[in-house]
Amino acid sequence: MPGMHSATPATFDEAYYQRYYFDKKTKVVDPAHVESLGTFVCSYLQYLRVPVHRVLDVGCGIGLWRDIIARHFPGASFHGVEFSEYLCERYGWEQGSVVDYRARQPFDLVICQGVLPYLSPTDLRHALDNLGRLSQGALYVEAVTREDYARDVVDENLTDPRIFRHRAEAYRRGLSRHFHELGGGLWLSRESDAPLFTLEYAAE
Repeated sequence: MPGMHSATPATFDEAYYQRYYFDKKTKVVDPAHVESLGTFVCSYLQYLRVPVHRVLDVGCGIGLWRDIIARHFPGASFHGVEFSEYLCERYGWEQGSVVDYRARQPFDLVICQGVLPYLSPTDLRHALDNLGRLSQGALYVEAVTREDYARDVVDENLTDPRIFRHRAEAYRRGLSRHFHELGGGLWLSRESDAPLFTLEYAAE
Protein backbone atom coordinates (compact mmCIF):
# COMPACT_ATOMS: atom_id res chain seq x y z
CA MET A 1 0.00 0.00 0.00
CA PRO A 2 1.26 3.54 -0.66
CA GLY A 3 2.10 6.05 2.02
CA MET A 4 0.28 9.35 2.32
CA HIS A 5 2.07 10.97 -0.62
CA SER A 6 1.07 10.95 -4.26
CA ALA A 7 3.21 9.25 -6.86
CA THR A 8 6.06 11.35 -8.25
CA PRO A 9 7.13 11.71 -11.89
CA ALA A 10 9.95 9.24 -11.18
CA THR A 11 7.32 6.53 -10.55
CA PHE A 12 6.42 6.59 -14.23
CA ASP A 13 9.82 5.84 -15.71
CA GLU A 14 10.79 3.62 -18.61
CA ALA A 15 10.61 0.48 -16.42
CA TYR A 16 7.02 1.30 -15.40
CA TYR A 17 5.85 1.58 -19.00
CA GLN A 18 7.81 -1.49 -20.04
CA ARG A 19 5.96 -3.52 -17.41
CA TYR A 20 2.45 -2.11 -17.68
CA TYR A 21 2.30 -1.14 -21.36
CA PHE A 22 4.90 -2.92 -23.52
CA ASP A 23 5.64 -6.35 -22.03
CA LYS A 24 3.08 -8.84 -23.37
CA LYS A 25 3.20 -10.90 -20.17
CA THR A 26 2.57 -8.08 -17.69
CA LYS A 27 0.90 -5.25 -19.59
CA VAL A 28 -2.49 -4.04 -18.41
CA VAL A 29 -3.32 -2.03 -21.52
CA ASP A 30 -5.26 -3.77 -24.27
CA PRO A 31 -5.52 -1.54 -27.37
CA ALA A 32 -8.67 -3.38 -28.49
CA HIS A 33 -10.31 -2.62 -25.15
CA VAL A 34 -9.34 1.06 -25.37
CA GLU A 35 -10.71 1.16 -28.92
CA SER A 36 -14.08 -0.22 -27.75
CA LEU A 37 -14.12 2.15 -24.79
CA GLY A 38 -13.28 5.13 -26.96
CA THR A 39 -15.98 4.21 -29.45
CA PHE A 40 -18.52 4.05 -26.63
CA VAL A 41 -17.48 7.39 -25.13
CA CYS A 42 -17.35 9.27 -28.42
CA SER A 43 -20.51 7.71 -29.85
CA TYR A 44 -22.51 8.44 -26.72
CA LEU A 45 -21.39 12.07 -26.68
CA GLN A 46 -22.37 12.37 -30.33
CA TYR A 47 -25.76 10.82 -29.55
CA LEU A 48 -26.27 13.29 -26.67
CA ARG A 49 -25.29 16.15 -29.00
CA VAL A 50 -22.43 17.30 -26.79
CA PRO A 51 -20.18 19.41 -29.04
CA VAL A 52 -16.53 18.32 -29.01
CA HIS A 53 -13.97 20.66 -30.58
CA ARG A 54 -11.15 20.67 -28.02
CA VAL A 55 -10.01 17.53 -26.20
CA LEU A 56 -7.61 17.19 -23.27
CA ASP A 57 -6.17 13.82 -22.25
CA VAL A 58 -4.59 14.40 -18.86
CA GLY A 59 -2.39 11.44 -18.07
CA CYS A 60 -2.36 10.52 -21.73
CA GLY A 61 0.28 7.78 -21.42
CA ILE A 62 1.35 6.46 -24.81
CA GLY A 63 -1.47 8.32 -26.57
CA LEU A 64 -3.98 5.57 -27.28
CA TRP A 65 -6.89 8.03 -27.26
CA ARG A 66 -5.39 10.37 -29.88
CA ASP A 67 -6.32 8.31 -32.95
CA ILE A 68 -9.71 7.42 -31.49
CA ILE A 69 -10.58 11.08 -31.06
CA ALA A 70 -9.33 11.85 -34.58
CA ARG A 71 -11.64 9.22 -36.08
CA HIS A 72 -14.78 10.21 -34.18
CA PHE A 73 -14.21 13.97 -34.02
CA PRO A 74 -12.00 14.70 -37.06
CA GLY A 75 -12.20 18.44 -36.59
CA ALA A 76 -11.26 18.42 -32.92
CA SER A 77 -7.86 19.33 -31.51
CA PHE A 78 -6.18 16.87 -29.13
CA HIS A 79 -3.85 17.96 -26.34
CA GLY A 80 -1.92 15.41 -24.31
CA VAL A 81 -0.64 16.18 -20.81
CA GLU A 82 1.51 13.65 -19.00
CA PHE A 83 3.21 13.52 -15.58
CA SER A 84 5.97 11.19 -16.75
CA GLU A 85 9.17 12.91 -17.86
CA TYR A 86 10.07 9.76 -19.81
CA LEU A 87 6.87 9.86 -21.90
CA CYS A 88 7.06 13.60 -22.46
CA GLU A 89 10.53 13.16 -23.93
CA ARG A 90 9.49 10.14 -25.99
CA TYR A 91 6.15 11.40 -27.33
CA GLY A 92 6.35 15.17 -26.99
CA TRP A 93 3.48 15.60 -24.52
CA GLU A 94 3.24 18.65 -22.30
CA GLN A 95 4.34 17.79 -18.78
CA GLY A 96 1.81 18.48 -16.07
CA SER A 97 -0.34 17.04 -13.30
CA VAL A 98 -4.10 16.67 -13.05
CA VAL A 99 -3.77 18.22 -9.59
CA ASP A 100 -2.82 21.69 -10.83
CA TYR A 101 -2.64 21.77 -14.64
CA ARG A 102 -4.06 25.01 -16.04
CA ALA A 103 -5.27 25.89 -19.53
CA ARG A 104 -6.17 29.23 -21.08
CA GLN A 105 -9.70 28.01 -21.74
CA PRO A 106 -11.65 24.90 -20.76
CA PHE A 107 -12.03 21.87 -23.01
CA ASP A 108 -15.13 20.23 -24.46
CA LEU A 109 -13.95 16.75 -23.45
CA VAL A 110 -11.42 15.82 -20.78
CA ILE A 111 -10.14 12.25 -20.48
CA CYS A 112 -8.60 11.08 -17.22
CA GLN A 113 -7.99 7.34 -17.32
CA GLY A 114 -6.11 5.45 -14.60
CA VAL A 115 -4.57 8.58 -13.08
CA LEU A 116 -6.53 9.50 -9.97
CA PRO A 117 -5.74 6.40 -7.84
CA TYR A 118 -2.09 7.48 -7.73
CA LEU A 119 -3.05 10.60 -5.76
CA SER A 120 -3.13 11.07 -2.01
CA PRO A 121 -6.53 12.00 -0.51
CA THR A 122 -5.58 15.68 -0.41
CA ASP A 123 -4.27 15.75 -3.96
CA LEU A 124 -7.33 13.82 -5.13
CA ARG A 125 -9.63 16.53 -3.83
CA HIS A 126 -7.60 19.19 -5.64
CA ALA A 127 -7.58 17.12 -8.84
CA LEU A 128 -11.35 16.62 -8.86
CA ASP A 129 -11.89 20.37 -8.45
CA ASN A 130 -9.35 21.01 -11.19
CA LEU A 131 -11.17 18.68 -13.58
CA GLY A 132 -14.22 20.86 -13.01
CA ARG A 133 -12.24 23.87 -14.17
CA LEU A 134 -10.73 22.08 -17.15
CA SER A 135 -13.99 20.80 -18.68
CA GLN A 136 -16.87 22.92 -19.90
CA GLY A 137 -18.51 19.86 -21.47
CA ALA A 138 -17.82 16.20 -20.90
CA LEU A 139 -15.41 14.28 -18.69
CA TYR A 140 -14.44 10.62 -18.90
CA VAL A 141 -12.94 9.16 -15.71
CA GLU A 142 -11.65 5.66 -15.05
CA ALA A 143 -10.38 4.81 -11.56
CA VAL A 144 -10.43 1.64 -9.50
CA THR A 145 -11.96 2.05 -6.05
CA ARG A 146 -11.80 0.33 -2.68
CA GLU A 147 -15.13 -1.28 -3.46
CA ASP A 148 -13.69 -2.84 -6.62
CA TYR A 149 -11.09 -4.63 -4.52
CA ALA A 150 -13.75 -5.76 -2.03
CA ARG A 151 -15.85 -7.14 -4.90
CA ASP A 152 -12.80 -8.95 -6.30
CA VAL A 153 -13.02 -7.37 -9.75
CA VAL A 154 -9.42 -6.14 -9.73
CA ASP A 155 -6.60 -8.42 -10.89
CA GLU A 156 -4.01 -7.63 -8.23
CA ASN A 157 -1.34 -9.57 -10.11
CA LEU A 158 -1.48 -6.97 -12.89
CA THR A 159 -2.56 -3.85 -10.98
CA ASP A 160 0.12 -1.55 -9.61
CA PRO A 161 0.19 -2.10 -5.80
CA ARG A 162 1.23 1.52 -5.22
CA ILE A 163 -2.18 3.01 -5.97
CA PHE A 164 -4.53 4.34 -3.30
CA ARG A 165 -7.79 2.54 -2.67
CA HIS A 166 -10.07 5.55 -2.44
CA ARG A 167 -13.76 4.93 -1.90
CA ALA A 168 -16.11 5.47 -4.82
CA GLU A 169 -17.92 8.08 -2.77
CA ALA A 170 -14.76 10.21 -2.62
CA TYR A 171 -14.72 10.39 -6.41
CA ARG A 172 -18.45 10.99 -6.77
CA ARG A 173 -18.56 13.62 -4.04
CA GLY A 174 -15.73 15.61 -5.61
CA LEU A 175 -16.97 15.34 -9.18
CA SER A 176 -20.62 16.03 -8.42
CA ARG A 177 -19.78 19.60 -7.39
CA HIS A 178 -18.98 20.31 -11.03
CA PHE A 179 -20.64 17.55 -13.08
CA HIS A 180 -23.75 15.45 -13.54
CA GLU A 181 -23.00 11.73 -13.66
CA LEU A 182 -24.14 10.05 -16.89
CA GLY A 183 -22.91 6.51 -16.18
CA GLY A 184 -20.21 4.43 -17.82
CA GLY A 185 -17.52 6.74 -16.45
CA LEU A 186 -18.96 9.75 -18.28
CA TRP A 187 -19.79 13.05 -16.59
CA LEU A 188 -21.31 16.25 -18.00
CA SER A 189 -20.38 19.71 -16.74
CA ARG A 190 -23.11 21.54 -14.88
CA GLU A 191 -22.28 24.48 -17.17
CA SER A 192 -23.15 22.49 -20.31
CA ASP A 193 -26.36 23.33 -22.11
CA ALA A 194 -26.62 19.96 -23.88
CA PRO A 195 -30.36 19.08 -23.99
CA LEU A 196 -30.42 15.87 -21.94
CA PHE A 197 -33.55 14.18 -20.62
CA THR A 198 -33.77 13.74 -16.86
CA LEU A 199 -33.40 9.95 -16.98
CA GLU A 200 -30.19 10.30 -18.99
CA TYR A 201 -28.59 11.56 -15.77
CA ALA A 202 -27.73 9.19 -12.94
CA ALA A 203 -29.75 9.73 -9.76
CA GLU A 204 -28.42 12.53 -7.58
